[in-house]
Amino acid sequence: MAGDATTAGDRLPFHRLSPDAALALARGTGDAAVLGELLSAERSRRLLLLRALDRELAAEPAEEDAPRLPYAEAWTLLERVQQKVPEVFEDVLMSPGTGMWVSLALRRLRGRSYEEAPTWVVMGHLAALAAAAGARAGLDFEITVPVRRGLVPLPTLGCARLPAPEPWSTARVAAGEGRLRITGSGAEVEVPPEPGGHAPGWLPVRRVTLGAGDRAKTLVLEELDPYRTFPRPSEPRLLAGEEAESWESLLTGAWEVLLRDEPESAEAMRHGLVSLAPTPPRERFRPYSGTAGDAFGGVTASRPDDVPQLAATLVHEFQHIKLSGLMHLGPLNVSAEPQSREPLFYAPWRDDPRPLGGLLQGIYAFHGVTRFWRTHRQVAAPAYAPLAHFQFALWRAQVWLTLSEVRGHERLTPLGREVLERLGESAAEWMSDEVPEAELRLAREAAADHRARWRGHHLRPPADAVHATVRAWQRGDARPPADLATEPAIVPATVRFLDCAAVLTHHWLSDPDGDWRHDAARYDGDSGGVDGADETDVLLACGDHTAARLAFTTRLASKGADVAAWVGLGRSLPADTPAAHLLRDFPERARAVQEVLQGTADGPADPVALATWLAGGEPTAR
Repeated sequence: MAGDATTAGDRLPFHRLSPDAALALARGTGDAAVLGELLSAERSRRLLLLRALDRELAAEPAEEDAPRLPYAEAWTLLERVQQKVPEVFEDVLMSPGTGMWVSLALRRLRGRSYEEAPTWVVMGHLAALAAAAGARAGLDFEITVPVRRGLVPLPTLGCARLPAPEPWSTARVAAGEGRLRITGSGAEVEVPPEPGGHAPGWLPVRRVTLGAGDRAKTLVLEELDPYRTFPRPSEPRLLAGEEAESWESLLTGAWEVLLRDEPESAEAMRHGLVSLAPTPPRERFRPYSGTAGDAFGGVTASRPDDVPQLAATLVHEFQHIKLSGLMHLGPLNVSAEPQSREPLFYAPWRDDPRPLGGLLQGIYAFHGVTRFWRTHRQVAAPAYAPLAHFQFALWRAQVWLTLSEVRGHERLTPLGREVLERLGESAAEWMSDEVPEAELRLAREAAADHRARWRGHHLRPPADAVHATVRAWQRGDARPPADLATEPAIVPATVRFLDCAAVLTHHWLSDPDGDWRHDAARYDGDSGGVDGADETDVLLACGDHTAARLAFTTRLASKGADVAAWVGLGRSLPADTPAAHLLRDFPERARAVQEVLQGTADGPADPVALATWLAGGEPTAR
């Protein structure tokens, strides 16, 4: 692994990280020099993927009745750009969309399709990249490019709009005498000479400059490149004027926060963060963001609620970017044998069970998020400080829990073990940091709620033990059979919004007496609702445990009660009672036994009495 390509004898060049860079990345950090080493390796990887694509295209038979796009001309044009204006070639090569496209194009040729466009359109994107590079380099050329539903994307430059009599067609891009014209379907678009200029039928790439001087950062606010989204391409999504202004304001504020609170990360982002592709807004306190290893430097994100949330999102996704670059140089874990099932784990930031590789990505990302909130809570505005303290307390606990679960796992590589050990060193230090009592309590409740909901949905005790427990209950035995405590099986279920407790806590901390108390349980897609929450969850979030307990008990005494009711009941009971402990740590046992009891002549049991009995003689929670 490394930052600079080196050779040994007759072997091919390879990359090896410097010791300082390897240590920094293992710790979850890394400055501009570290990013430079990762970028050097990523550049080589892109060139190797392009070489592989070139070879496979040469061997690929032509599609019947498909236009013959000029792959050879595209390669030649790209070579001219590389020779004449190498900085333009590098910018196009290292664009996140280029990485995503070449990866998907290779998969397409190998039988895996991620989009509905014909193969010739997917492969023809190479000509679009060459045309964009040639135009930006000021070269004279003519080349045929694909048209996607009337759109002609020229990545890093802009996108032309032409008539669309059919979904897939071709256009001619011609550059000469200082003019760039795109012609197709009986229409012509002329691109303005000034960068970022608008013209009829032409949409330029939107670039924003964050900060000033030697700390300024230029970022592409990517609306146009079809390969800006993962894992599938998508049509352009243009920002309206107010939305674009909002994004620019939020990004400017987030950059100022990062320069102050995460200066090393900000300096690394100046070099390694290339673009952000906005996605439609999401529910408050549930922002979406994503990255892909093949799109190094690119982020997709929904519009955030505020500046600190966006700053945390950028840290989160940049951690993924760094780790993906590291994993391109060496794996953190080995996969299960083909005949074995991949083991699954609890991930506190997800609703579904995760394989080890996915879990490691989450640990690395949320380690960075925890680091951000640890600093930001000390400088946040007084009104925002409770939220920042809560975020820090929540994520340090979740990262520590997950690190403790997998450190030393047999499927970790030496690199994977090193990364987890280094992350664990700082995470252990953070566990002793003081947090205000109220926010610490709320973070512990939110963490326990998510884990309990996850267990209730995805874990299944042995069926024989459940039926034996039902018989013991019906006989009036003093305690349940010991077999009920056997390690349950993970049976993944389709479930969403297990983070309800955390989201409701965010609402309460930001506005304890706000209208959300009335709107949260009536989610209809607006900003006031909390998807997955009901009136009883709101009662619990507002501290009305008595009313919540009555509602949960009533619900669980009837058929069809969901897992959330068991978890909520446990939270509404006095914390030191056996039933509360059982429902916090092992709700899957209560759920499984009650489901069987519901089908018997006796019917369902009193939920508090059942949970209390199930907790009898309970060993220490794992």
